[in-house]
Amino acid sequence: MHLAGTILPIFAIILAGWIAGASGYMPRDLAGPLMRFAYYIAMPALVFLTIAAETLHSLLDWRFVAAFGGGSMVCFAAVMMFERVAGGASLRKSAMLGAAVSMTNTGFVALPILKSLFGQPGVLAAAIATIFVGAIIFPVLVVLLEIDRPDAQHNLRGAALVRQIATNPVILATLCGLVWSIVGVPLPRPVGSFLTILGEALTPCALFAIGLDLTLGELRQRLRLYALLTVLKLAIVPLVVYALCVAAQLDRTATVAAVVCAAVPTAKSAYVLAAEYDVEKTVVSGVISMTTLLSVFTLLAWLRIV
Repeated sequence: MHLAGTILPIFAIILAGWIAGASGYMPRDLAGPLMRFAYYIAMPALVFLTIAAETLHSLLDWRFVAAFGGGSMVCFAAVMMFERVAGGASLRKSAMLGAAVSMTNTGFVALPILKSLFGQPGVLAAAIATIFVGAIIFPVLVVLLEIDRPDAQHNLRGAALVRQIATNPVILATLCGLVWSIVGVPLPRPVGSFLTILGEALTPCALFAIGLDLTLGELRQRLRLYALLTVLKLAIVPLVVYALCVAAQLDRTATVAAVVCAAVPTAKSAYVLAAEYDVEKTVVSGVISMTTLLSVFTLLAWLRIV
């Protein structure tokens, strides 16, 4: 009952956003600005505030990174190789399908859940997972898409890709928080209150925007493929991560955090790349919608298990 009381209100906000958009009560175009505020303002504020208050030793949990990151990368590679070998898919198509399974919405969905369950330690775990997705999986996917790009333009290679990663707001907030943590100076109370107010806006803005932008029309086509990728995303990826958590002997909090980060829906950033490179846009959009709809049930199941 406690888990349902934690998870269901979070997904109720997504449902409220979807109802507002589907009924015409609010225009779907507002989803973009809301997400931008959540990603560029609210999330960096919360990440900085969390990391600045932690010691450097508590931040460097390499076993957590190995469990979540290793599990995500193993599943990414497995799906990509299967599509390449068994399905004869191109590199760009197989990489995009691998991303649909492995790129998780840690910032907008896992972070509010873990914050409700564990407070600051949960926020820290979600921040680390978000950085891994943004700084490791995202660039790897971009490189693979660039290698197999049909035209001659390579806009994101080299310095441009480094600049994109270096200016990522979550990564910048993490680096600034690390510096503040190392210096060891307490945050002034007005600054802490300011960042707390901004950080608290992350959950309602991000979740409502996800619902507002959620469409179900794309689920009518290629339903079997969407269902397969959804099962991989919501069942197999968390299972692999959980196995690595057990192998690494992570404590209960870190294990739950890693599994939750792996079990949340596919990240919207996967669709951004699918649209940018014009590859499997419909599939990625369908997987995002289906994983968002079904993850409320699978998350409850995984939380019961771990």
